[in-house]
Amino acid sequence: MSNSMESVVIPEASHEMLGLGEEKSHPPITKPDWSNLSVLHKNTLPPRGTFHIYPSESAAVTRDVTKSRTLSLSGTWKFHLTPSPFSPDAEEFHAFNFDTSKWSDIAVPGMWQLQGHGKGPQYTNLNYPWPVDPPNVPFDENETGHYVRDFEVPKSWMEEGEQLRVRFEGVDSGFHVWVNGREVGYSQGARNPSEWDVTELMKEGKNRIAVRVYQRCDGSYLEDQDQWWLSGIFRDVNLFAFPKVHVKDFKVETILKNDYENAVLFLRVELSEPAAIKVKLLDDDLKPLKTAEQTSPLSTVFFEIPMEKLHLWTAETPYLYKLVISVGEKQVISQRVGFRQVEIKDGLLKVNGKRIVIRGVNRHEHHPDHGRAVPYDFLRRDLLMMKTHNINAIRTSHYINDPRLYDLADELGLWILDEADLECHGMGELGTDFASWTSDNPEWKDAYVDRARQMVMRDKNHPSIIIWSLGNESAYGRNHRSMYEFIKSYDKTRPVHYEADFNAESTDVFSRMYHSVEQLIEFVTTNKEAKPMVLCEYVHAMGNGPGGIKEYVDAFYKYPRLQGGFVWEWANHGLRTKTADGEEYYGYGGDFGDLPDDGHFVVDGLVYSDHTPTPGLTEYKKAIEPIQVLSEGSTPQKIKIINRYDFATLDHLKCEYSIVSDGVATSTSSGGGYTKGYQTGDDGGESYIELTFTLAKATTWAPAGFELAFGQIQIHAPSPLPP
Repeated sequence: MSNSMESVVIPEASHEMLGLGEEKSHPPITKPDWSNLSVLHKNTLPPRGTFHIYPSESAAVTRDVTKSRTLSLSGTWKFHLTPSPFSPDAEEFHAFNFDTSKWSDIAVPGMWQLQGHGKGPQYTNLNYPWPVDPPNVPFDENETGHYVRDFEVPKSWMEEGEQLRVRFEGVDSGFHVWVNGREVGYSQGARNPSEWDVTELMKEGKNRIAVRVYQRCDGSYLEDQDQWWLSGIFRDVNLFAFPKVHVKDFKVETILKNDYENAVLFLRVELSEPAAIKVKLLDDDLKPLKTAEQTSPLSTVFFEIPMEKLHLWTAETPYLYKLVISVGEKQVISQRVGFRQVEIKDGLLKVNGKRIVIRGVNRHEHHPDHGRAVPYDFLRRDLLMMKTHNINAIRTSHYINDPRLYDLADELGLWILDEADLECHGMGELGTDFASWTSDNPEWKDAYVDRARQMVMRDKNHPSIIIWSLGNESAYGRNHRSMYEFIKSYDKTRPVHYEADFNAESTDVFSRMYHSVEQLIEFVTTNKEAKPMVLCEYVHAMGNGPGGIKEYVDAFYKYPRLQGGFVWEWANHGLRTKTADGEEYYGYGGDFGDLPDDGHFVVDGLVYSDHTPTPGLTEYKKAIEPIQVLSEGSTPQKIKIINRYDFATLDHLKCEYSIVSDGVATSTSSGGGYTKGYQTGDDGGESYIELTFTLAKATTWAPAGFELAFGQIQIHAPSPLPP
């Protein structure tokens, strides 16, 4: 895979760029939707899982979206930016015949600041970069992006009377939508999807969609994550054709039985109206294993499918079955299913009955040229790099990620702590009761619960997700309890995490940030509550970090309730730009004329801004490697090999050893290797036996022969220095 990336030069800040110098008009008398706490969404459909409708089973099992009844609206749109929503020149931009010929082109997905529009990127860690007055945001300084695109609906969709839905996977921050000049609705929650039924607004031939995106809305107070403030339609936009009688949503749960050897698959399907429905379960070779059918007078249908002698899904053995749901002849949905069970048992976080250790990272969505609009190949490369560096878990800090990440995690094998799009730590800088502003304010309850609902309803069917998280650094209050109660009312199969709930009142696991090893050991040895401890952030990777990793990892394996953690963080967030004389570099806070800013605090990752490894990633790989090589006894003649996998044996690895004298390998041996003896040199110089562990066969994420771990045992000490 090529590492080359198109260079995008981010221009210097300018208030006169593309509309920002225009005269502003007066604000309205009534509250606009985007600064009104009582309006979260208008006319949106209920949140649902991510799935596509296919015309046949053979098409559905390919998971090729181009074969589905989906029309991508991503691509090139027309664009115009104004300094506020009330600027006069774009008031009628949503009209069907509005002339956009003089407007700029813009890429969707994309962030407008990284495509030459507006004041440019701004980075703050804590402080809000506008006057804080929740839930109000400024009327005059609120850049507003106007997007327009023309498209044609496939003729067959119109003739067959399909329900047509437009879905936005992510828009930062709030936005209104029009189709053919008529308002569709409003939505906010930047990293959550929004979907509308636009059937009655569509026509044969040319159709036009217009979107007005607001840089700030009242929801922005809950989106104060430690990252760049960037705006726009930054994830995919699609038009879906659902048959008149269709699957509205479905929920998959797997419950293991008989000492985790057998299982029952529970399936709930919600239909637009009662209909005959057929379900198939296939293995990974598409061999049919189970079939069930129902014709129910109800629009909600339940299936229980028993399974015996099955393959279990884990991050080490990510076996996926294929579930095929059919309604009628031309409506087929395919969902990959991993049989696994997550539980808090004996005070431990267990998967399939076994304690696990999280060797994870916090991952923000970042690309050096495109910001949060991360291309699929770049995203996939991130996850492959994690797997090859022994990382087994991701915390989606601090919002639900691109839905394709979860498909990759299911396939490659990574545990996911899925986090709601919620952070308001800037409230903690106001010198008053942090929680009282939003988290413990009943007026914000619906906004908080909505973010939990959006997360769970979209991502519920992914086996990789083993923990839900209520967000990050937002104090703790009644609205977190309401989020927890909603999640537990819908999904009792996963534990819930939230670090700021220090006493774990509304969570199922304890969590801490940056506590020392000694503090953690004291906690788990003195606290008697039967809940595990997971470090949502530790060994900060900024500067010459991370450090002291081995001591943490040793504690994870010595104290059962210490079950690992997530390094802060995966990547530097530098944005590619150039100096005045044309030299390219990765900029951070303050490099784009952004004030206030928090400087280089955004550069604190295990990989550089272009997502190539730092020495810190190499150190982390070594500290968390799944095989330990130790000397047994007082002499090096016996070696102990410790398997630190949670589920896998070492059968998938090849062990080789060599004798290394003064840095040079003098002899090697390979094969089973684990119990064979070895010959040591007798030249008196410094020498070691070095064991390497490589993949015996290729996997989905690395070729055969790839090294995962190594260890050295000293055989001879170096000769003493002459007096």
